[in-house]
Amino acid sequence: MNQGVLDRKNWLDWMCGIGEPVLHSLSERKLRETMPVQGKTDDRPHYTYLEALGRLLCGMAPWLELQGLEGEEEEKRSRFAELARAAIDSATDPSSPDFMNFSYGHQPIVDAAFLSHALIRAPRELLDKLDDRVKRNLAACLKSTRTRKPGYNNWLLFAAMTETLLCVMGEEDWDPMRVDYAIKKHTEWYLGDGTYGDGPEFHWDYYNSFVIQPMMVDILQTIGSKMLDWEQELEPALKRATRQAEIQERLISPEGTFPAIGRSLAYRFGAFQLLSQVALQERLPDGVEPAQVRCALTAVIRRMIEAPGTFDEQGWLRIGFCGDQPEVGERYISTGSLYLCAAVFLPLGLSPAHPFWQGEADWTAKKAWSGQYFAIDKALK
Repeated sequence: MNQGVLDRKNWLDWMCGIGEPVLHSLSERKLRETMPVQGKTDDRPHYTYLEALGRLLCGMAPWLELQGLEGEEEEKRSRFAELARAAIDSATDPSSPDFMNFSYGHQPIVDAAFLSHALIRAPRELLDKLDDRVKRNLAACLKSTRTRKPGYNNWLLFAAMTETLLCVMGEEDWDPMRVDYAIKKHTEWYLGDGTYGDGPEFHWDYYNSFVIQPMMVDILQTIGSKMLDWEQELEPALKRATRQAEIQERLISPEGTFPAIGRSLAYRFGAFQLLSQVALQERLPDGVEPAQVRCALTAVIRRMIEAPGTFDEQGWLRIGFCGDQPEVGERYISTGSLYLCAAVFLPLGLSPAHPFWQGEADWTAKKAWSGQYFAIDKALK
């Protein structure tokens, strides 16, 4: 078995292993009954279940949407797509014991957006195939987040992403102002060299990848054509995303580590959502080959996912950066939050025949620290 085939098999095993407890429990309407809630504050059970669903599907969606698979992988994809649709039904049905909180507290603003992002990434499998009853329930849940105001930072994009899905669903009362405000403020907050501020200020963290650039790009690609000034922001946003992805690839050490800086480190390899999305959308920078990105990300994922204590005995994620490290979790972190790690698996939405899954290649830091040729880095102008 060549390395690319083996890597894809490992990625699938890792992603499905992470997702199985969440989706299986939700499909049986037993998530509250079975999922542990680890965290530092007592209010986390209000929010953690929606966090788990939205963040997990946000990462799994491109693979669930992939057509043309065969054999065992297609059987697995089809099964998980059915589980995902059942999970969405369970989460949005007011009569379900796993009906999720979209209307109390501020955290649901965040995770309604991650769920919306998932459906935008897999419209055929996660939206079109839902029963009309489920679509109505979903729309009602998403609209119920409007009763609270998002923060003046990356949270503006959460409100915009939810409205983007409502627009895609054909809801006539979707709110373009929430989208417009998020796009204009983030354009204003662009700091240069592929990096946005998280609000008016710069923060050394991974929020350009956790939220800002993936949502900015996908909102503009999905509904940007509805307004001329939105449409004009797409090309600059794509260039900035490619540059940020280039920086991310260079941050991966020869050993498969990356700097433990900033908040939300408990999202683990979800820190590389943007690099994964740029690879998925075939927009990697010149000189960065798809195979080197796969090899770099595989090294990171393996180093973190195989760390003792990453999972509990029932297969649920534990709070930590590399293993069981509850001190790493901020007060807003709980078990459900951790499933944003699944965002690294976006390239599984590429066909097994795609160059991403072919061959082997050293990534930039591995070349640099072994005396090989590597390209000089250049800022985005």
